[in-house]
Amino acid sequence: MDWGMKNRLDRLMPDGKCFFMPIDHGYFQGPTRGLEKPAETIAPLLPYVDSIFCTRGTLRACIDPIESKPIVLRVSGCTSMVGADLANEELTTSIEEIIRVNASAVGVSVFIGSDYERQTLNNLTQMVNDCEDYGIPVMAVTAVGKEMEKREARYLALCCRIAAELGARVVKTYWCEKDFDKVVQGCPVPVIMAGGPKCETELEVFEFVHDGMQKGAVGINLGRNVWQSPHPVAIAKALKAIIHDNVSVKQAHDIFKESVITK
Repeated sequence: MDWGMKNRLDRLMPDGKCFFMPIDHGYFQGPTRGLEKPAETIAPLLPYVDSIFCTRGTLRACIDPIESKPIVLRVSGCTSMVGADLANEELTTSIEEIIRVNASAVGVSVFIGSDYERQTLNNLTQMVNDCEDYGIPVMAVTAVGKEMEKREARYLALCCRIAAELGARVVKTYWCEKDFDKVVQGCPVPVIMAGGPKCETELEVFEFVHDGMQKGAVGINLGRNVWQSPHPVAIAKALKAIIHDNVSVKQAHDIFKESVITK
């Protein structure tokens, strides 16, 4: 691995662990509760996260380039919630643009098992081919569109392994309650957990994140379960402690409650 690739991955994943904050939801679902003003949403959360995952439009319009956190740039899209199929994605961003905005990594969605499987996997391979020349890591996002029933270990393991085989340096996938360790063990590159649907309680969030970390994930890419909470900073502080300090679920919940009280 060359110097540039190592340097970017180290900035994104200090000590091999990471807390990515996604704010890219608007690229397919438009205005999203909690992200009406992205700059205001993320400002108090920046001390606790390692990177921001966003589109180039939001990056330019909402994120201060001075002393910014490393950026993971979403580079696939062209579909929406009201369209026929979320899986019908194309690449949206050139390698020149990726370099121009100084992205530390890029993220591409792949839809394994959909009618657009080959197309989205080709999007991934094209981006890997372009980014490897410049030492920029590619994160594959194992998306499932509206088909949430696919979030089980056998399917997720298949998706992660295919993405790694095609050259992704990191894979973002969903946590599953059963056999998540097998998903991680079957993937030769680091696995990051996606947030998925918003959890009912903060404790639920801490429990699944802690479980996934214990089973080999290197971090999280959580958005709605943080910035849609009434107490986003408290959740972010507790999640950072799970990721980087290896605290227990109880300790994380105590950090959360103390942060809420002292707010």
